[in-house]
Amino acid sequence: MGLFQRAHDIVEAKANRALDAAENPNEMLDLSYEKMLEQLTQVRRALVDIAASKKQIELQEDQLRHSIDHLQDQAKAALAAGKEDLAKEALARKATAQGQIDGMEPQRQQLDEQEQKLTATLNALQTRVNAFRTQKETMKATYTAAKASASVNESAAGISKTFGDSGAALQRAQDKIASMQARSGALDELLESGALEDVGGGDDDIQKELDKVASDSQVDQELAALKAQLGAGAPPQPEALGSGSAPDQGGTS
Repeated sequence: MGLFQRAHDIVEAKANRALDAAENPNEMLDLSYEKMLEQLTQVRRALVDIAASKKQIELQEDQLRHSIDHLQDQAKAALAAGKEDLAKEALARKATAQGQIDGMEPQRQQLDEQEQKLTATLNALQTRVNAFRTQKETMKATYTAAKASASVNESAAGISKTFGDSGAALQRAQDKIASMQARSGALDELLESGALEDVGGGDDDIQKELDKVASDSQVDQELAALKAQLGAGAPPQPEALGSGSAPDQGGTS
């Protein structure tokens, strides 16, 4: 198979699928019903044509029969008048007219047969059309119900998806809230333990004054301890010297 043939087949297959998807069953049923009605109309027209042909033949036969009767009377009158030749001519014309009537009879019989066949066809077709009309309306109602059901199912599926998305959003919100609550609790614990006192800057002025007072008090206590040791003549203890404060040489606090 050539490349162009394969491409043609692919395009045709896609086109057929597109047409199948675009077809509306209700429209298809209505179209089929219209075609059947057209067939009924055609059969009826054919019957009308046959009836017209039969009527024409019957009129011609009637005219010929009238001619035959008239020629018969003329032959009698001519013979009564002693005109045998005219009587013979009238009888010859009568025979010709009768021959025409005899020739029309097969045509009339043929038209009768055609009329009977078309009448039977019309009756059968009418029965099919009536049955199809009933089935058509039933199928259209079924399709409409199926379409409505499919629409409801699609809506339900959309609602389910929406609920699913909402549930996921709700879960994310709950996780976020739980995370924020855990963070807030941890900060509270750190604040209570004093671990975050120096965060964001130094202490306030009151706290600095309190710390300075505590520091000065400690220095005064150590200085008093050193004076006491010197006054007693004892050497200073390493613990006092190790405090980081140098002895005051003759000075006073």
